[in-house]
Amino acid sequence: MDRLEAMTVFVAVVDKGSLVAAARALGRSPATVTRAIALLEQRSGERLLHRSARRMRLTDSGERHVAVYRAVLAELADMDEADGRGASGAAGLDGSFAITAPELFGRLKVLPVVEDFLAEHPGARARVLLLNRLVNLVEEGVDIAVRLAPLPDSSAVAIQLGEVRSLICAAPAYLARHGAPLTPAELRQHACLGEDEAREREFWRFIDRTAARPRALSVSVQPRIALNAAACAIDSAMRGHGICRARSYQVIEHLAAGRLVHVLSAFEPEPVPVNLLFHRVPRRNRLLRGFIDYATPRLRAQLGAIAAAMA
Repeated sequence: MDRLEAMTVFVAVVDKGSLVAAARALGRSPATVTRAIALLEQRSGERLLHRSARRMRLTDSGERHVAVYRAVLAELADMDEADGRGASGAAGLDGSFAITAPELFGRLKVLPVVEDFLAEHPGARARVLLLNRLVNLVEEGVDIAVRLAPLPDSSAVAIQLGEVRSLICAAPAYLARHGAPLTPAELRQHACLGEDEAREREFWRFIDRTAARPRALSVSVQPRIALNAAACAIDSAMRGHGICRARSYQVIEHLAAGRLVHVLSAFEPEPVPVNLLFHRVPRRNRLLRGFIDYATPRLRAQLGAIAAAMA
């Protein structure tokens, strides 16, 4: 078995989550898959996988190596496609990529960009994961992530697209009945709409700018209705059932139409950065490069328009 074949096997193991599943997908024996991993570990001089009877996970070295393996395989596939098109080439981009984003931001902002990109490149395919959890790009075989959060130190490349604000909102009808909270502490006397049905209490974070020095503070609220989706909390707030937390992109249209009112603006926390995240080596792939170059200005424009409207 040559090194390139072993790299293909290793990537399949990571994507499928087990040696047996990878062997089945590739039509190989489990022993062949085991030999491929052993070959790569021998050449690298490092362990790439932690394996036990119950689970398998990448080592730190394995994460670095699988990112390189994916890039090499993608680059070779890209060259084969270019050769197949001939010297004149073709304008379209072929192949597939995977992108992840938070569920609501992905549905409202990212998915339309993906759809428009695919419409321009009929040979391209996309796998879109809209998940409200942190996705490990390497272990889950994802090429690009949209992150709405400060980024930890990472070997990945980050392109900042803009910012979103965290707002406290309620319907005019609710405020007419109960009044608007003047401080975060007053939320304890209001019907709050939670976003985590598994928790009896939630901590809502603010910045107190009324003091001489702004300081962070948090308020423990017991939601009147505990939901598992931000969109549902916003819908309930618009029907007048309580006060919700929301990101600016989620409610900008409702605020403009008067369906919701922004309260506690003096205590609004710092904006949250929005970044496009991907590994440096796969950037060489034509399809990924094409999508990143296509998506970046469009997502920036959308976030810029929201920021301007909120201002």
